[in-house]
Amino acid sequence: MTVPHASLPLDPIEKASLDELRALQLTRMKRSVRHTYDNVEGFRQRCEKSGVHPDDLRYLEDLKLFPFSTKQDFRTGYPFGMFAVPMDQVVRIHASSGTTGKPAVVGYTANDMDVWASVVARSLRAAGARPGDRVHNAYNYGLFTGGLGSHDGAQRLGCTVIPVSGGQTERQAQLLVDLEPTIIMVTPSYLLNIADEVERQGIRRDQLKLRIAMVGAEPWTEAMREEINRRLNLTAINYYGLSEVIGPGVASECIETMDGPTLWEDHFYPEIIDPQTGEVLPEGSHGELVITSLTKEALPVVRYRTRDLTRLLPGTARAMRRLDRLTGRSDDMLIIRGVNMFPSQVEEQILSMPELAGHYQIEVSRQGNLDELTIQVEVRSGVEISSHRELSAELVKKLKAFIGVSARVEVQPSGAIPRSLGKAVRIVDRRKI
Repeated sequence: MTVPHASLPLDPIEKASLDELRALQLTRMKRSVRHTYDNVEGFRQRCEKSGVHPDDLRYLEDLKLFPFSTKQDFRTGYPFGMFAVPMDQVVRIHASSGTTGKPAVVGYTANDMDVWASVVARSLRAAGARPGDRVHNAYNYGLFTGGLGSHDGAQRLGCTVIPVSGGQTERQAQLLVDLEPTIIMVTPSYLLNIADEVERQGIRRDQLKLRIAMVGAEPWTEAMREEINRRLNLTAINYYGLSEVIGPGVASECIETMDGPTLWEDHFYPEIIDPQTGEVLPEGSHGELVITSLTKEALPVVRYRTRDLTRLLPGTARAMRRLDRLTGRSDDMLIIRGVNMFPSQVEEQILSMPELAGHYQIEVSRQGNLDELTIQVEVRSGVEISSHRELSAELVKKLKAFIGVSARVEVQPSGAIPRSLGKAVRIVDRRKI
């Protein structure tokens, strides 16, 4: 698989030394913390309560003195209380899905939009995209940042954008043949839906020109990557972002190493903390990712708790640090009879069985005082459902052996699990219904 125009130059900061990068980060961090303190009342009040002031930020390590920002701050300040500029300077508004309460409303100045497009373009370039590539953008357009954010970045790089958005999967599969895109930008769960449809229509892999998939917006496993690569004959790239920080483009894997997303540290400063105590952990420790924006104007965030669980790794393709594979979100963790588990652990065991597809749903209910776990899975197309008892028993055994949980497994026919047009709903917690 060849990569065209491989000599396209990197941004100068991507080639900078660690000393140069750290000096730039400190300069930008001081400015961003001061900007947030002066213009976001909620942050200033939290600083005063903690007895800390922007003047206390003399070294990068001093960031740990400042209070965290959380999703609750967005809810408390809904809709515009987190903004740090007058509304007449805000050129665009997006919002998170708001599935667990009021959405986080985020805004952008013209300069923020320029930065956003540049980091998405850098992510695409790192993944192997080049000017002239055709990009099939299947992230949802609208208030969700994935669609328009990815669109602007691809256009900035010089790609031809096909703004398909989510839905109409049958048509999407046909467009992959007719319009011959070389890149697809999409959530992992929806890319599996597309792969199913490609196979249902009898489209051969050699009819597709796709070589790269920019995959993000929800946790996914290495087993899922292998499944996607095999079925669509492409290279799936781990592409990371979140609305509260900027949207897509916070980090991306580099095609030359494929060893975890490089975090664009000239714009986003990372920390790893203990999710229970909030203590900053030593480099290389596994914990919760915290991000401070260094260049955002309309909605800067200081020490935003992402709830994503990972660790920071040394840079390889770039001097900037990498994110290890996300194991899940601290708020997605289920505690079943004293055992901590994440959907990604279930996904890994499902995909270890060749008869089962990657579509699944986890249901949690309560019988008396005890939690009950049910895993809905489905067989791949062409697999006889008559074997469901054996498959169910095997997956039950794997879940007990590798995760330590007892579960009821219900094996469904191919296509029975509800399909997502964007982010998949992996957990149905009936204890809250």
